[in-house]
Amino acid sequence: AWGVQGHGLIAEVAQTRLSPQAQRQVNELLALEGHQQLVEIASWADQLRERDPDLGRRSASWHYINLAEPQLPAEHNCRYQPERHCHQRDCVVAAIEDQGNRLADTSLPAAQRLQALKFVVHFVGDIHQPMHAGYGHDKGGNNLQVRYAGRGSNLHALWDSGMLSSRHWNNTDYLQHLLELPAPSLNPDQPQQWAENSCRIAIAEGVYPQRRQIAAAYVQQHLPQIEQQLRLAGEHLGALLNQLLAGPASP
Repeated sequence: AWGVQGHGLIAEVAQTRLSPQAQRQVNELLALEGHQQLVEIASWADQLRERDPDLGRRSASWHYINLAEPQLPAEHNCRYQPERHCHQRDCVVAAIEDQGNRLADTSLPAAQRLQALKFVVHFVGDIHQPMHAGYGHDKGGNNLQVRYAGRGSNLHALWDSGMLSSRHWNNTDYLQHLLELPAPSLNPDQPQQWAENSCRIAIAEGVYPQRRQIAAAYVQQHLPQIEQQLRLAGEHLGALLNQLLAGPASP
């Protein structure tokens, strides 16, 4: 989700929010592989299919959750039910909780905690991408073909990176823009609520376009939502890491 730029921006927002205790532990874990910033590991989980195919297969369903059901009216939709939507804890909500617990467990080897940090950074981004919490029948918009900027695409990719790239901004400029947005209201440790909020965006009227040709008006309407989600994801990630890493690092 979000592509390299989107995940990187979320990590950079979170980096600005880390407490000294959390920053110290993040630095120690990142240093195990020669990294210095969260942005350097933000897209790691999307690269597992090539780097570690077995872990990539095992973690594939941890990137999303299918909360929306086409037959339900909007007011009764997007309500998380663990047994229905996250059987055997095989979804992004449970993955954030489980990997967060591993990250916070200083009795685990540092390499395992680093892997958990990589997952947490990525999955908090994923859960704020509306298509990662929407409908399952079309694979979160992946099966809905559209045309945008003269090219064929799909609705999921449009929300991942297509609309973001329309700004033609580098990460520095985009980060400044995100940090200048109004401060969002936070639910610091509520992945369930994050998913439900993303789902409601995904099923809102107009998100699924009536025409396959994406017009400029569609981007003007929905790009601000995407940017608000990026900012919110970064704030939630920073707050979550501060909570998980509040204690001293292991010797």
